[in-house]
Amino acid sequence: MNDTTRKPPKIVGDYEIHLTGQGRQFKNDFMEKFGRCHGLTPLFVYVPVVAYCLYLALTDTAQGVGSVLTWTAAGVFVWTLTEYWLHRKLFHWKKWPQFHYFIHGIHHVYPNDRGRMVMPPGASASFAVPFWFIFYFACGYAIALPFFAGFVIGYLWYDMTHYWTHVGKARSAWGKLIRKQHMLHHFNTPEHNFGVTSPAWDMVFGTYKPEKDKG
Repeated sequence: MNDTTRKPPKIVGDYEIHLTGQGRQFKNDFMEKFGRCHGLTPLFVYVPVVAYCLYLALTDTAQGVGSVLTWTAAGVFVWTLTEYWLHRKLFHWKKWPQFHYFIHGIHHVYPNDRGRMVMPPGASASFAVPFWFIFYFACGYAIALPFFAGFVIGYLWYDMTHYWTHVGKARSAWGKLIRKQHMLHHFNTPEHNFGVTSPAWDMVFGTYKPEKDKG
């Protein structure tokens, strides 16, 4: 197919969407490799982190199983809110276009690039480490361990859900809802539907749009 017959890219909001191909984050080829990873990579990196935090919480503090589970669940809950606001305010912060493209816009422009559907370990660690210290200084060592474990579980839930919405096939009613919401975010309403794991916070903060914009 030549240039005169090739289907033009779709324009959605500020994004020129290409259903094939991939963009670049770095001019240097070596650095560019670190901006990409397989969708399951976060599991291999962070499941051991979760396991170690829970192990320490149970063996290196005075907490019982019930307390550890409670704080872990609290960490998961706080992640869901963090996920929403990070996506809405940081990932879609466009006052610095180069920054936006680097951290998130590139995924909107090339939504089917499987190498950029989850955060590479280096990028996710730049968020994880500060959050650990925030929890540590705010809550203390004993609570921070299970809380951070739950927070990371929430992150893995988010990344795996995001990967699945792009490469998987929805079979359940819930799966179809989650996938539809995310595809609307990509291909119709990029300023709405920021939740990936759930539409709950979009509903709370008025950014849920379950149908396509007309026109």
